[in-house]
Amino acid sequence: MNKLNYILLVILLFVLPQNSLADVKVNPLFSDHMVIQRETKIPVWGWADSGEKVTVKGSWGNTETVVTDTNGKWRVNLATPKAGGPYKITISGNNTIEINDVLSGEVWLCTGQSNMDFSMSKFVNDAREPQYQPLAEHIRNEVATANDNHIRHIEVLQNTSIYEKQTDFKGEWVSATKNQINKISATGYFFAKELRKELKVPIGLVECSWGGTRIQPWISEEAYLADENLKDYFEANRKETKAIIQKMDAKDYIDTIYEKKLANWIKKGEKGRKPKSAEHPKDDRQVPATLYNGMLYSIIPYKIKGAIWYQGESNAVYMPNEYETFLTTMINSWRADWNQGDFSFYAAQLASCKRGNDVADKGWAIVDDKMRRTLKLPNTGLAVLHDIGEAKDIHPHNKMDAGKRLALWALAKDYNIKVKAYSGPLYKSFKIKDDKIEVEFTEVGSGLMVAHKHLLDNAVSIKEPLRTFEILGEDGEWKTAEAKIISKNKIIVWNTSISNPINVRYAWSGTPDGANLYNKEGLPTAIFSTESD
Repeated sequence: MNKLNYILLVILLFVLPQNSLADVKVNPLFSDHMVIQRETKIPVWGWADSGEKVTVKGSWGNTETVVTDTNGKWRVNLATPKAGGPYKITISGNNTIEINDVLSGEVWLCTGQSNMDFSMSKFVNDAREPQYQPLAEHIRNEVATANDNHIRHIEVLQNTSIYEKQTDFKGEWVSATKNQINKISATGYFFAKELRKELKVPIGLVECSWGGTRIQPWISEEAYLADENLKDYFEANRKETKAIIQKMDAKDYIDTIYEKKLANWIKKGEKGRKPKSAEHPKDDRQVPATLYNGMLYSIIPYKIKGAIWYQGESNAVYMPNEYETFLTTMINSWRADWNQGDFSFYAAQLASCKRGNDVADKGWAIVDDKMRRTLKLPNTGLAVLHDIGEAKDIHPHNKMDAGKRLALWALAKDYNIKVKAYSGPLYKSFKIKDDKIEVEFTEVGSGLMVAHKHLLDNAVSIKEPLRTFEILGEDGEWKTAEAKIISKNKIIVWNTSISNPINVRYAWSGTPDGANLYNKEGLPTAIFSTESD
């Protein structure tokens, strides 16, 4: 062996074994400034070489050790301390990772579409209608003066994946301080602010949302296939998607529709919005399971207290009548995937907004009602928002009341904090009495009232008739109805032209102007219909 070969052999013997040891890696959730769920055992996970010993140590005194599996994955369940910090988590294997400024507190998942996705920076812009400008000013002041390092937020970057489940993402924790609050979900922030006010502990928000998305992409393939009602829908969609992919990936593919639109646009002097080519399914955020795979899966099973959900606008014109089935399936499957029991899930009925046509208008109400019906699931709640919308803006500025109403459920149900009321009146049952319908409600607090709410002010009692009730007669036509409160938890509804009423509904519109039934604690009645009750 010549001298050069000998040197190369020595290098191979001593260097390669060291390089073959892969560094320990962790999910981005486990990074500086993170918030961990207090006084429990939290999953901590990552990747390393197969058979590598990994030790996870919390500076509060708890340590766990594990050996990676044959795929190089590892996970420990680490006991966490009481609320407080800052702490440090050290993860050691072939290398050492130090996670600094860790707080122990309450962690909530924030999910949905744009009204959850939009950060505080989106709402400092002027309101489209002058009467709502005070709300924009309120948020501007919040952004300018925020200084709470114990509200922290991390966002999963928006990503689609039709087939492969993504286990990693890029993201970092930010805090509700002047230079970072702009990045935090506005709905999530005001939810966290209410919790902070009452609990006095750190609050962590893990956001996984995307504007304009339907509910379908947030449900896993496994959940679809396990549900007899949804399996056929999913398989038909997958078949269609695969056919489109095959067509668009062909070498001779030409988007003829786009080419014609583009040529016409050019012919007209390039006026108006430039046409867009057809979106490839791999980039389509509406494909079933694609956002579960591309986003949500990467944060499961990070320990959470519960989830808040603000979505449904996009389903008002896409399968609104099936929304209850989809939402129920999603909640049940997420809980199964997290494997931490029936964690709390609080949804937001949609804020009012002027819709483009009657189908979209009624679809808005249908989604709201279907959402209400999911309350039959354990540990679910509903924040009603139809009284805080803006007719000309699908993204209303009043995220203050949205966050507060979601927080009321959490404070009462998860933290046993005594609140005046955590919900507005919820439809319970109805009885037909001659030519009238009697409706009974739960969650009436100290009683029902006719009220009006102005911007951020509390709702106040007014001397006006109840509005936005409708009755269905035997002719199949819905007609505007009169209504009045007859007891602490009941109303009576009628229309003098209908002698045999069949059903009743309330606030059945995207913009239910005048809807004014509240409980005396100032929370509005949820949109409902008694059809198919």
